[in-house]
Amino acid sequence: PSAPVLNISPVPLKGFYLPGVAPHDFQRGERVELKVNKLTSTRTQIPYEYYSLPFCQPKEGVTMSAENLGEFLSGDRIDNSPYQLYMRDDSYCNILCQKKFSKKEADEFKKAIVEEYHHNWIIDNLPAASVIDTEEYITTSYSRGFPVGYADTKKNTYLYNHVNIIVKYHELSADENRVVGFFVEPFSVKHQFMNGALWGGSFEVVPPLATCDKTRPMELDNVYEEQKVGAGTVLFTYDVTWRPSEIHWASRWDIYLSMDNAVPDKVHWFSIINSTLIVLFLSVMIVMIMVRNLRRDITRYNRVLTDEEKNEERDESGWKLVHGDVFRPPAPYPMMFAVLCGTGLQLLCMGFATIAFAAVGFLSPANRGSLVIAVLVLFVIMGSVSGYSSARLYKTFKGKEWQKCTTYTAFLFPGVCMVLFLFFNIILATYHSTGSIPFMSLAALIALWFGISVPLVFLGAYFGYKTPPMEFPTKQANVIPRTVPEQPWYLSTAFTVLVGGILPFGACFVELFFILSSMWMDQYYYVFGFLLLVFFILCVTIAEITMVLVYFQLCAEDYHWWWRSFLTSGSTALYVFIYSAIYFSRLEPDLWVTYVLYFGYMGMLSLAIFLTTGAVGFFSCLWFTKKIYGSIKVD
Repeated sequence: PSAPVLNISPVPLKGFYLPGVAPHDFQRGERVELKVNKLTSTRTQIPYEYYSLPFCQPKEGVTMSAENLGEFLSGDRIDNSPYQLYMRDDSYCNILCQKKFSKKEADEFKKAIVEEYHHNWIIDNLPAASVIDTEEYITTSYSRGFPVGYADTKKNTYLYNHVNIIVKYHELSADENRVVGFFVEPFSVKHQFMNGALWGGSFEVVPPLATCDKTRPMELDNVYEEQKVGAGTVLFTYDVTWRPSEIHWASRWDIYLSMDNAVPDKVHWFSIINSTLIVLFLSVMIVMIMVRNLRRDITRYNRVLTDEEKNEERDESGWKLVHGDVFRPPAPYPMMFAVLCGTGLQLLCMGFATIAFAAVGFLSPANRGSLVIAVLVLFVIMGSVSGYSSARLYKTFKGKEWQKCTTYTAFLFPGVCMVLFLFFNIILATYHSTGSIPFMSLAALIALWFGISVPLVFLGAYFGYKTPPMEFPTKQANVIPRTVPEQPWYLSTAFTVLVGGILPFGACFVELFFILSSMWMDQYYYVFGFLLLVFFILCVTIAEITMVLVYFQLCAEDYHWWWRSFLTSGSTALYVFIYSAIYFSRLEPDLWVTYVLYFGYMGMLSLAIFLTTGAVGFFSCLWFTKKIYGSIKVD
């Protein structure tokens, strides 16, 4: 379907058109189709098909809209509905259908209401915002749809069986009207027919209702008794109200994305300023400590010794002393190190490209599933990057089992993700959830992996092995590695790894909150311009803190910096996972499966962050060590 694409950046939002993305112009009186999507709950994280609950169905039968792979992976299932809407044609007290619920069906509704399930309706690709009217206040929400019903303090459950559908339109001319807003105001009404009449369900003869007015929309003051959930007959009704609007079609998503300015831009600017201050602090520290010390060290190491100093046979100390071992291949597991660095570089390139595309507006939430598809396709394409980088590193380490190295690169991380995904898919399938993807979508995923990603990894590895190995400024002095002196506690691996992730996490935790809200609370995340800045600042922070810690390590004559640099920067993922565990309480979960899904997917995301940040830290330190050892004279 046609969809708007928005210019998403740190500046205020402004819509724009892209070639091939066109609005739908409705004539007056033309049918405007209302579609229904999955039922969702932030408490359970298990989406269901809309008609899994016994709602009114279209007379012509339920038909599913064509969906892309990203929509299937997101759990979307978009169906038609029996609601009749006609452009600029107000109608009130329309009877949708009459349903007779059994005790089992009533219990299903009670369970859905207690677990806070929400409707997700769509008109002209625009999701429904909810307007909840209570005696105290009116709340408008631009995310998560509107609830199936509500429970009172006495644990009685009430079903929203009447909806006031409000559609805003922008008039271009008499025959050109565009949908620019969509709101649903639900009510719980125990309907009664005039004079206690009964209705058999035939639309040819419908007795008038005593509980709603044909001349105006429903209001809370007009509701005398609410519809309790229980076995028996329930009447579903709706109003349709059309309101003119000055909002242009290209800007209609703005209020959804900003959630009516619920989160002001200054919050994101605070995040940027916070991150920038961390980078400045680190940069100043590097200038003061490293540049001063390095200049002094390099001058001292390069100075021509006098005859008197030569006779004294002055011992070297500091990082120059390990020049013969500093570029010795990492121990243990040099092949696994190369595989992890290659995969991390693949994820880094994918992340940067995805955020960049989203920041210029190509991955608007208006295009459902586009973000998921972009992540998949870019990860697959970047397989050549991981193949090349892991192969070249492994060749530099003088590795001989290049086939095994390339196979690990192609299958290790994607394999872990696929096994976890299939495990979650089986769990969701037992719940008959839409989160369980169809067989054909699963086949498409496997085809992407084996048909495109794996060949690209092997292609990249072929060129990586053809390329000469990396040149290092110093040569390995001895076959037997030198003994590393005993290290102080503050330079131990455990301490530096734990400390190394704190500042990078501090640079990105504000944006992380909004990203988690988008993932688990069904909110929209749209400030990809801010995210691009934070992503860049995060990479700089990781590079600086890792270089500082590796410099201190080398000064203490410990040359085992390869794994240390990767783990030190990768520990950012540990703090992300801990933060996500704290955030989990916001979901108010009450099902074991919610715990499994949440911590499973957050574990997978944290693993990806570990590999990405680890690769940034390692390649920064590789550049740094080559630079400093290339600037000294070695006998």
